[in-house]
Amino acid sequence: MNMMAALPVALTALRVNALRSFLAILGVIIGVAAVIATVSLAQGASDAVEEQIASLGANSLNIRAGSNQRGGRRGGAGSGTPFSSDDVDALRTQLPIIVAASGTVQGSITAVVDGINWPTQILGAHPDYVEVRDWTIGEGRLYTPQENLRGSRVAVLGQTVVDELFPSGGAVGATVRVAGQPFEVIGILAERGQGGFGQDQDDIILAPISTVRDRVVGFARAGVRDPVQTVWVEIAPGEDMDLAVAEVEDFLRILRDIEPGEEDDFAVRNFAEFIRAFNETENILGLMLASAGLITLFVGGIGIMNVMLVSVTERTREIGLRLAIGARRADIRNQFLIESVVLCSLGGAIGLALGVGISLSAESLGPMVGADDLAVSVDPTIALVAIGASAGVGVLFGFYPAMRASRLDPIEALRHE
Repeated sequence: MNMMAALPVALTALRVNALRSFLAILGVIIGVAAVIATVSLAQGASDAVEEQIASLGANSLNIRAGSNQRGGRRGGAGSGTPFSSDDVDALRTQLPIIVAASGTVQGSITAVVDGINWPTQILGAHPDYVEVRDWTIGEGRLYTPQENLRGSRVAVLGQTVVDELFPSGGAVGATVRVAGQPFEVIGILAERGQGGFGQDQDDIILAPISTVRDRVVGFARAGVRDPVQTVWVEIAPGEDMDLAVAEVEDFLRILRDIEPGEEDDFAVRNFAEFIRAFNETENILGLMLASAGLITLFVGGIGIMNVMLVSVTERTREIGLRLAIGARRADIRNQFLIESVVLCSLGGAIGLALGVGISLSAESLGPMVGADDLAVSVDPTIALVAIGASAGVGVLFGFYPAMRASRLDPIEALRHE
């Protein structure tokens, strides 16, 4: 009996005992559906988080004055001597691996336009900031280095601020009052959406750092000229980020007169390292999910084996009759093996459809439970692997019943009641 002839016979045998066949593949259905749903949701969340981390800048370093330790007591983060605009210039001009650098000063303010108030954040930064953070200007322009040095009262608004203060449009060229002072709107940032920690990245006003520092937030430290709260630098493409971090740290130790053996009073954060660590965590999670799926499929395979053994017992006379009229033992083996593979493949297909349905339902129900950014990512490769694994389970757990059927003695099988 060839494969094409065996397939209809296998389908007929499964249809005769439809309920038993369904119960047999229930474990396979649940296993495949669980794997598809969990992997799709995990991959969707992974893609979203990785996108947000990458938006921080894969080639960017964040530098902040760290904590001091005196007399056995450690101050809080940022309690050390802050960096200055001169330090930012030194990083930009003296380290060849750095292509852009910016200091930042940030504070909470209320922006006012014609009686409309909107509480938001104002970020003072050097013009290089948009390059370091890979931000783009959607409309208008960015302030110039000369405007930054002069402390000009100009601002670039995020899209959320524009929507709240200028619902009818016409933001560019208008005036916004911040801390009681008029700022000319010269540009609008391109929309960036929600950040990795749930914050609205468009709810911000960008302005020259000297203006924000001196006229809005009043950030000053004794003995430090033009202090900044945080420094951002962009590393040249192709540079090894770990080596870049080490080079920046060495440069800052010299810049801040830190003696050999003394602890750093600053911290350099590498967002590429965050991405790498996240990917490693994702791989571990993927292995755990795959292991859970294999265990479920293994349990389902045991159910398939039990059903096939019962089928062999029930069809003993049929097997004996086929052997008696000339069927080869290989034909009997292949017949039951095909039935097992068809059974498991059918379970895999149903499980795949169920898993995709659960994933899409979870995505559509996300906003109802407060998860507006819940997304799924159904990988076609995972779907193919799931079907292939189901067929593999059919071969693995159907082989013994198939061999047992093919080794029956024809005479004893015909005598079977």
